[in-house]
Amino acid sequence: MSRFLILVVLLGLSIDGSGTEFAQEAPWRIHTLFSVECQNYFDWQTVGLMQSFNKARQPGPITRLLSCTEEEKKGYRGMDLAPTLEVPSMSRHPRTGDWYPAINKPVGIVHWLKHSKDAENVDWVVILDADMIIRGPIIPWELGAEKGRPVAAYYGYLIGCDNVLAKLHTKNPELCDKVGGLLAMHIDDLRALAPMWLSKTEEVREDRGHWATNITGDIYAQGWISEMYGYSFGAAEVGLRHKINENLMIYPGYNPREGVEPILLHYGLPFSVGNWSFSKIDNHEDGIVYDCNRLFPEPPYPREVEAMESDPNKRRGLFLSIECINTLNEGLLLQHVKNRCLKPKWSRYLSFLRSKTFAELTRPKFVNSTTLQLRNEEVTDETGSSYPKIHTIFSTECNAYFDWQTVGLMHSFHLSGQPGNITRLLSCTDEDLKRYKGHDLAPTHYVPSMSRHPLTGDWYPAINKPAAILHWLNHADIDAEFIVILDADMILRGPITPWEFQAARGRPVSTPYDYLIGCDNELARLHTRNPNACDKVGGVIIMHIDDLRRFAIMWLHKTEEVRADKAHYAKNITGDIYESGWISEMYGYSFGAAELNLRHSINKDILIYPGYVPEPGVNYRVFHYGLEFTVGNWSFDKANWRNVDLVNSCWAKFPDPPDPSRIHQMDEDELHRDLLSIECAQKLNEALILHHKRRKCLDPNSSKEATASSRKFEKLGERFRIKESNSLPTNYSRKTSLPDVTDRVLSSFRIWVVGLWVLFISGFFVVLWILIFGRRGRKVRIKNHKSKKKASHLGYFDFNGQDRNIRQQ
Repeated sequence: MSRFLILVVLLGLSIDGSGTEFAQEAPWRIHTLFSVECQNYFDWQTVGLMQSFNKARQPGPITRLLSCTEEEKKGYRGMDLAPTLEVPSMSRHPRTGDWYPAINKPVGIVHWLKHSKDAENVDWVVILDADMIIRGPIIPWELGAEKGRPVAAYYGYLIGCDNVLAKLHTKNPELCDKVGGLLAMHIDDLRALAPMWLSKTEEVREDRGHWATNITGDIYAQGWISEMYGYSFGAAEVGLRHKINENLMIYPGYNPREGVEPILLHYGLPFSVGNWSFSKIDNHEDGIVYDCNRLFPEPPYPREVEAMESDPNKRRGLFLSIECINTLNEGLLLQHVKNRCLKPKWSRYLSFLRSKTFAELTRPKFVNSTTLQLRNEEVTDETGSSYPKIHTIFSTECNAYFDWQTVGLMHSFHLSGQPGNITRLLSCTDEDLKRYKGHDLAPTHYVPSMSRHPLTGDWYPAINKPAAILHWLNHADIDAEFIVILDADMILRGPITPWEFQAARGRPVSTPYDYLIGCDNELARLHTRNPNACDKVGGVIIMHIDDLRRFAIMWLHKTEEVRADKAHYAKNITGDIYESGWISEMYGYSFGAAELNLRHSINKDILIYPGYVPEPGVNYRVFHYGLEFTVGNWSFDKANWRNVDLVNSCWAKFPDPPDPSRIHQMDEDELHRDLLSIECAQKLNEALILHHKRRKCLDPNSSKEATASSRKFEKLGERFRIKESNSLPTNYSRKTSLPDVTDRVLSSFRIWVVGLWVLFISGFFVVLWILIFGRRGRKVRIKNHKSKKKASHLGYFDFNGQDRNIRQQ
């Protein structure tokens, strides 16, 4: 029977393992690095980091860069604590004799790049410190990293970037970023940076004349943070500018910003919870890794923390602190098992660390849109001149249709390199908000819905765009100089900046909407005093904040005015093929701008509709998938997905477009057109898949949830096919199908079911065997039945009493 139970456990582990493997799939290869020395101090940190690495399901391998002297290695006990690359120690500098162990970090990176085969098979590198706890996957491209633009945490105390220190040690002081801790960069950037990182560290370390606190920010004035400056000056020297994020990493003891989900804890400073406290310096020589069943002092339990603090955000900070030390202790507990220590005595704390409660509290965390907000800093050009701040906005409503568009736009925003922050203007009724599930899809400003006009009762959701922008201007704290306005049904391919496209105060930039023929006829003469100033524009708008503030109210008023002018809805007047006044908001924009004599610079190289033939050599920055587009027999029309909840249905996505390598067009223009169309569809699906991973959807290879979802979408597909054959409008796609479920998923599910049947049948025969051969001792057991029954009941209640206590902790 015991062997049968072991078989069940092993089967469960194998199923769980496949889920973990799925969670670690990534389109590019990632490698995580951290640097340590041969000391007890770094060993317990290594145990904590490795435990969190595994719990967080960080994609790709991890390598410990272990810097030791030959003498240190002789007595070193921790060679098996992590996958390790041994690095010759430079704690004592071979040339100067200076004792500075921190230099081993850039030395280790250079050594890894030169001697490790892993460095030849990787795209992205995540560099951490040993005194960190990972809370969730650190995926560089999801954080916004690009080749040439690493992502890093903010180290504001590196004041040397702003004074004489930077001028002395880099020819590009204006490029010096105050960063460190978490580094996520492309392997090519690391290859360029690493030798310079080491060289600049040596240079700053030798510059004793500038170690003063008022120059370096080092409170000890001992040049201890020379390695940090070596990194920042080295990056400046090779022209690397960072995307700086203050939200990804937090020091235990600090309170996270509201709505932020940090994915990294850096316990470099002392922290406390009530009367309990922890400081890593107090454990500098601690051999706790090798001292069987000894852990760090237990912190307060979650229920005790809840009673300590009523403020929700401060309470979150306390929970992060106990999560940090509890993960360290969990790692030590497991390491002691590997060390073949005797089983520890039962205690309330050990039970808590092994409980479902703790497992649930420390499940992998995923970055949300608020966490991904970058630090607001001015961007500078090659001469050091500062660029103005930018803020990007887009308008949506509380429904599934806009939610999947939001997921696509937000994903592309983080990949595009667009400077500044982004805000979704979400227009909802109070009833909508009660049911709405997509609050975390983007940084959001909430706006009362005007879909049903409060005065006229007219149903016109498009009016929410100018109404929302006006509301945002009146209620939000905006520090940007230029505003970029997009639509939700767009995919960003690159940055849209006022300096590149030459927007200025009084001269906004936009893209051509040539079908707005009302600018050339009586419609403009009826609705603006300056018909000659009417520009046929829309889609992407880059406007100075001062212009937007005086223009927004006019945009709203003119939209209402044109919408009310039903006598001029005709196609030959408006260009609206539906003749329903649906594009009144677009005319509201053009007539409002004309009323203020706000003339646009019209740029046709910013935006393209998928399915349109591109101009040769143009690098379009935006896909606007507002119209149906096709590639061979495959097609996509956003209108077909108006009522489909792709965001909240695990693993739901659009039908995959054709493989670009299989597109064979004789005409080069048509080939380019099809490749752009495929790129747009792929980005949407990529965004949805990453969204489902962040939502912790179960592995589709073994998930009942995924199977149920697939059946649901198959039924939806049948309904769509019926509608398409009978009553679809002509602008609907007849070739678009609903989200596909691959044969691989269904096949895996069948295998899983067969395996379960085999397992249950085997179990039945085992139980039958026990019943047959167990009858011989039945008479003996009957005699003692009453006493044993009593004892078993007592044991049952004792056990469950303990179990209840554990669950309450």
